[in-house]
Amino acid sequence: MFRDDVLNLYVVADGMGGHAAGDVASSEAVDTIHGMVKRGLSQSGATIDEVRACRLLEGAIQAATYMLFAIAEVDRDKSGMGTTISSALVIGRSLVTGQVGDSRIYQIRGAKAEQITEDHTLIAWQMKQGIISADEAKTSPHRNVITRAVGNRDYVEVDTSVVAIEPGDRYLLCSDGLHGYLELEEVASIAALGGEVAVDRFIDIANSRGGRDNITAVLVEII
Repeated sequence: MFRDDVLNLYVVADGMGGHAAGDVASSEAVDTIHGMVKRGLSQSGATIDEVRACRLLEGAIQAATYMLFAIAEVDRDKSGMGTTISSALVIGRSLVTGQVGDSRIYQIRGAKAEQITEDHTLIAWQMKQGIISADEAKTSPHRNVITRAVGNRDYVEVDTSVVAIEPGDRYLLCSDGLHGYLELEEVASIAALGGEVAVDRFIDIANSRGGRDNITAVLVEII
């Protein structure tokens, strides 16, 4: 989990791999993304628009992918390590997102929550193709199979998007260790608690429902 309220950059990274490689993957990825976005914004000054911001975020995530792949090539104990990335950068009155894997970003506007990223998982693809239903997906043995990750190859396809923001909006970035234990209908009321109170409540709920995976969350509140 990473937040920089000066740059308005927010990232959730959920690492995978043995021998603590998942921790290395998520930490290195976040550091690389932060460094590249910081340099890119510094060079662009006040002139950056949403299109350039998308390219900047995509380039930063690609750089993290190459970095992790290179580390694993040198250290075989870290072979195959990777991480999910859900990232958001506020530019003016827009939220620019960069997404790889099955962490998520939700938009909370008023009393309604909506998932604004797409899960890169086998079951998400199967549902999109009409192969399985939403009910079947809940019990599928393949529900934890990720189809995209940062670092296990030297290139990854990054989803980017631009969302118009409004005062009072909240955006929840979270790992599957949280959203896997939540119903969409619960998100808005919990997020309404605001700040760290809301984040702590989200984590408590996931733990109380048997959460065993990494539970990571960042709540971005638009003034």
